[in-house]
Amino acid sequence: MTMEKKYRCAIRQKQKGIFALRLRAVGGNLTAAQLQAVSVVAEKYGTGGVHLTTRQGIEIHHVQGADLDAAQAVLEAAGLKMGAEGNRVRIIIACPGQASCRFGSIDTQSVAAKLDERYFRMEMPYKVKFGVTGCPNNCGKAREADIGIMGTRIPRWAGADCVGCDACIAFCVADAIRNEKGQYVRDAEKCINCSACAVRCPKASWQTVSRGYTVLIGGTLGKRPRLGIPLAAHLPTEEQALALVDKTLQFYKENGRPRERLGHMLDRLGEDAVKSEIIKNECDTQFA
Repeated sequence: MTMEKKYRCAIRQKQKGIFALRLRAVGGNLTAAQLQAVSVVAEKYGTGGVHLTTRQGIEIHHVQGADLDAAQAVLEAAGLKMGAEGNRVRIIIACPGQASCRFGSIDTQSVAAKLDERYFRMEMPYKVKFGVTGCPNNCGKAREADIGIMGTRIPRWAGADCVGCDACIAFCVADAIRNEKGQYVRDAEKCINCSACAVRCPKASWQTVSRGYTVLIGGTLGKRPRLGIPLAAHLPTEEQALALVDKTLQFYKENGRPRERLGHMLDRLGEDAVKSEIIKNECDTQFA
């Protein structure tokens, strides 16, 4: 949905005629060759250093306005692309997910790449930030993003090799597991589907029944912070999660006011009313 075109994300610094180049790193990923190109540009056109942003991006500060074209050419030759600013979808951030993290329940990098391909730099009423996280540990800041996608798991106690060590109880931050005369019982109402019991069990007595995608909307930090709320919980497929993202962004484009974050639109229109409108035509999914 986003067409690639020549774009420069050069942020004006307080020093006259000096800019910071913001680079795009989807899910926080860059190659060694790209990092070398960043180093070359920082040395030649900046002051020899870079700034790592809170959203997994890189900014090269103190670039002269006259050098912006040359600096960007070096970066693009290495496959690097510019970031985003203004009232657009910003850089997609993501944790490593199940590719390398034992707690990761989904392929966060795949989700981040698809979000980037569909929405990056799309114009919106105000800035839109995405966060993709593999589990409720929330390393990918899904709860603090305008739109977040969080991996979840539903566990089940199999019990075959259980030694009664109570590790699952000790590691359950939701107090959702209890030992009833040697039988471990999960309270589904309390469980936050974080996978700690399945990951921490030394005998693999807790097993994963299913993995899913929870979509959160309305998070933001800044001057008026708020956490995102669940729009849909434990969706079985990535495609269903992305379909809800489509609907959410369309609703925001139609109903958001200029310079009004998605979460503040929820405050104005009402969380339940917005959720109902976004999901009213959806079927065969489990909604929060």
